[in-house]
Amino acid sequence: MKEFAPAKINLFLDVIRKRDDGYHDLGTVFQTVDVGDTLEFSSRDDGEIHLEYSNPQEYPMESDLVYKAAVALRSHVGNNDLGADIFLDKIMPLGAGLGGGSADAAAALRALNRLWELRLPPAELERIGAKLGADVPFLVRGGTAFAEGIGEQLSFLEPLDLPAGKVLLIATPHDSVPTKDAYAGVPKSGPDRWENYKESCVGNKAAREAFILDPKSLFNAFEVSVFPKHPLVASMKEKFLDLGAEAALMSGSGASVFGIFADRSSAQSAAEALQPYSRYLALTKFWHT
Repeated sequence: MKEFAPAKINLFLDVIRKRDDGYHDLGTVFQTVDVGDTLEFSSRDDGEIHLEYSNPQEYPMESDLVYKAAVALRSHVGNNDLGADIFLDKIMPLGAGLGGGSADAAAALRALNRLWELRLPPAELERIGAKLGADVPFLVRGGTAFAEGIGEQLSFLEPLDLPAGKVLLIATPHDSVPTKDAYAGVPKSGPDRWENYKESCVGNKAAREAFILDPKSLFNAFEVSVFPKHPLVASMKEKFLDLGAEAALMSGSGASVFGIFADRSSAQSAAEALQPYSRYLALTKFWHT
């Protein structure tokens, strides 16, 4: 059984406040994209969960979110006899702000739910996923969603599509951004900007799509804290705009940057120019079921 694990970008991301528990309340728009890892699953009858990779990873299997997702799902239904062989074809970069590891965990929850014939609804898988990581609940379903809290409070929207002919380009520079770097010095805006943004999204799909994808609407508060410490990320965004992107933005807490181009030809030309500066590069589109 194969399962695609679409990555995500953030079309808007604001940091609202720091909470008493040390976490931060966010307001963000998640969007899945048509690139990601692929996982293969087969059942075992000995209760073992075994994970292999297309490329060697620098961490033990037990710390992988895919393994943790399998264990969490099995524990949730109270049946430790359930087992699986899992193969992860890993192409998404680490430390990239694209939710690659979380997407893999979400894919594991979806696939094992079917493989083990558990028939749990998506909302239940999302609750299990919330214990694994803030992005996992959204990535169980994907599409387009407002997310609040630490990212686990979801309001799904009618999925967005890029306007006809336009192409999404994603590039990850030769850098990664530790989460502490992103949160150190990020401004806490309070709730007004996020609430005003959501109010502006009210209306039919065409109006909401036009607003969300308007270059003036794309926003990521982490650029303020990340760019001074990670000039390769700041430079990548500048290169996107210099190469003709209609809009460009850092995704998540970095290090990836995405841009929207008018057509495939201009996106392809930009990708060729960005190749020497990138550890990951993809021409793609929005993804939804």
